Amino acid sequence: MKKNNMAIIGVLACTCLMLLSGCAKDINYIVDNEPCVRGIVSETSEDYIVIDVNEDDEIYESYASLEVSLDIERKDSMSSFNIGDEVSVYYDGNIAETSPARIDKVYAILYIGDTQ
Repeated sequence: MKKNNMAIIGVLACTCLMLLSGCAKDINYIVDNEPCVRGIVSETSEDYIVIDVNEDDEIYESYASLEVSLDIERKDSMSSFNIGDEVSVYYDGNIAETSPARIDKVYAILYIGDTQ
């Protein structure tokens, strides 16, 4: 009886671990489903970058530049940028109305190219 209980507990533990490991969003899901803003890096620091939002981006009228947190959910995402890099920032859709406006919850930042 104890062996059966241990086997059941083992199966339940493995099932829980598999379910928890599937919770992280993969990059394809992020690109297909999360809001995105594109821009050119104009300032860098250890904790954030500032991007000048592309004029053809739909949020440009509200935000000409944004401070973007480098505390990125996808740890395999780029987090080191140079001024002049074009990037796509995938985030939760919230922009803090601070000065400058800020994106705190960043899922991924993709490097598009160098504009210089």
